[in-house]
Amino acid sequence: MGVVSEVKHEVQQKPFATTAQIENGIHSDAEKSNLRAEAMEAENAEYSMTVLQAVKAYPMACLWAVLMSSTIIMESIGNFVALPAFKQQYGIIDPATGNHVIATKWQSALQVSGQLGALIGVFIAGPLTSRVGYRWATIIGLMVLNGMIAVSYTAHSLPQFFAGQILEGLPWGIFIANAPAYCSEIVPLRLRAPATQMLQMFWAIGSIIVQAVSFVYQDYPDRRAYSFPTPLAIAMFLAPESPWWLVRHGKYDQAVKSVNRLGRKSRLNAVDTVAMMRRVVSMEATTKKPNYPELFKGTDLRRTLIVCGVYAAQNLTGNLIANQAVYFFQQSGVGERLSFALGLITSGLQTVAVISSWVLTTYFGRRPIYLWGSAFNLVMLLSLGIAASVPRTHASTLAQASLGLITSVAFTVAAAPASWAIIGETSAIRLRPLTTGIGRATYYIVEIPCIFLGGKCGYVWGGTALICLVVAYFQLPEMKGRSYREIDILFKRRVPARKWRQTELSINDDQ
Repeated sequence: MGVVSEVKHEVQQKPFATTAQIENGIHSDAEKSNLRAEAMEAENAEYSMTVLQAVKAYPMACLWAVLMSSTIIMESIGNFVALPAFKQQYGIIDPATGNHVIATKWQSALQVSGQLGALIGVFIAGPLTSRVGYRWATIIGLMVLNGMIAVSYTAHSLPQFFAGQILEGLPWGIFIANAPAYCSEIVPLRLRAPATQMLQMFWAIGSIIVQAVSFVYQDYPDRRAYSFPTPLAIAMFLAPESPWWLVRHGKYDQAVKSVNRLGRKSRLNAVDTVAMMRRVVSMEATTKKPNYPELFKGTDLRRTLIVCGVYAAQNLTGNLIANQAVYFFQQSGVGERLSFALGLITSGLQTVAVISSWVLTTYFGRRPIYLWGSAFNLVMLLSLGIAASVPRTHASTLAQASLGLITSVAFTVAAAPASWAIIGETSAIRLRPLTTGIGRATYYIVEIPCIFLGGKCGYVWGGTALICLVVAYFQLPEMKGRSYREIDILFKRRVPARKWRQTELSINDDQ
């Protein structure tokens, strides 16, 4: 966003295109020149401000990014299958122990049910968001989720519960496809990393909610959690639409109003900011409506592959370890209640780790944090595989649990949060809803088979992590400090990933 430097204290008064001129289009060379000058001033202002100035200038943008990111909690809240009450209601008697257990085939089915629904949901998200906007697409998803939760929690059999979980997954796909795109579009350049990385933090918060409920309510699920989507939908109704989405659809006057709602009027020039957005959108202009085949053509193919690759790498470099901390504690012989308590502690550490990552990626960049974090995870995963291969003893199982804990926390301080910043910045503006959607689909396609791997999966994930690390070293560019105009230009010029940081661009460049 175009923020006026704090030393000015006020918006500099100068001739610029009025919102009416922007709404009606630019017809003369003088108007085009004026609009271009305003766009340059807004972009230069973004370069010059600090992180603290960005927060002070756009406090409401930070708030709306938090609210959008909180929709990710939904994906964790739907999973209560580990509760004893669930086993009591839907399980069968194990002849060996006399306890209720969920049949193996249904355990496998329930583990992937939500992901299957979300896989469908992400393909719905792209066209839906392109048509109605991030705000309304999210509201629709939250309202649908209310109904789908009712299906799951009024189910009287595992087939009904399985169907409910798939239906719940549909709006999950909308949330996870839209959140990184929306967060990256409503904040200024200096805040793109922390705004998108909040997604990882809310994933940890979702795990804390589930594990806390599982720890406290051992005999029944907490139905108070079911009503969470409704107040969140009300909050999203009050949220502004992404000004980038409005500019893409020619709604320039509304875009100016949206920018004013995101920031403080005394610290920004909203018309200049919209001019900057319009400049970038005009660089990507085409008569075609956004469509999936475009993602695999020309320079957009490279951008799509980066987003899909980073999403896939989340599962191939430690994400599933991070999500299965309780499993590793149970494998070490720790009791069920203590395992949930330790899992709760792990999620708390992950939350702190994500907050630490805001500083790391903001000041050191996305690429180095991602590469070094992936390299560390590679070592941990191979160590986990070795610990799982030695004769099973109390020491070896404790080693597995410890390595799982270290991997889960390390993953959420480096590779995972850095990947969200990369995902939010890489795609072209006009194709962003579609790109983030198909990228998340890649995530689910990779995740589903990985869910069923056991402790020795450290060897498998270690091998895939090595491949991901090598590919990222040669193909992942550094987008820290780059405006969306510069990112577009660098992709169009096919600049090699390792040369992005050294490549200099002029503020006058459009291609």
